[in-house]
Amino acid sequence: MRFLFLLFIVMPVVEMWLLIEVGSEIGALYTIGLVLLTAIIGVRLLRQQGFDTLWRGQRKLQEGQLPAQEIGEGIVLAVSGALLLTPGFITDAIGFAGLFPPFRSLFVSKLLSNMVVADMQGNSFRASGGGARSEFTDIIEGESWDNTGGVEKQKSQKDDDLS
Repeated sequence: MRFLFLLFIVMPVVEMWLLIEVGSEIGALYTIGLVLLTAIIGVRLLRQQGFDTLWRGQRKLQEGQLPAQEIGEGIVLAVSGALLLTPGFITDAIGFAGLFPPFRSLFVSKLLSNMVVADMQGNSFRASGGGARSEFTDIIEGESWDNTGGVEKQKSQKDDDLS
């Protein structure tokens, strides 16, 4: 509850105060220009880094790995983009921090170290080092073979056996 109070009441008041202070020092038009400039730069960086994260995630999926790090980074990028589009210098600073790859990776790694991901069958995985590791140690060996056209062969064999 205290966090929500800080987020929705205190933060906008502090942002308005800071915008007024900066505006009184450098002028209102320059302050507005600075806010717009940070938004434009932020959106360009967000687009570039978002696509980089998307491609890394797709590559991991093609390799059969869980893209947990990339999903977490995508969420951080989305929140950072929203903060950069919100007028204010404090939100811009937090948003730019989320666009800084080393900070973003460290933040997401800390979050992922406390998370467990489960698949549809209920198997749980703990994210580790960019991949996923099963918590189960049982190994089940088996064989498989290609039975292309085998269904028709089995039907004809059954028909022959019945006659």
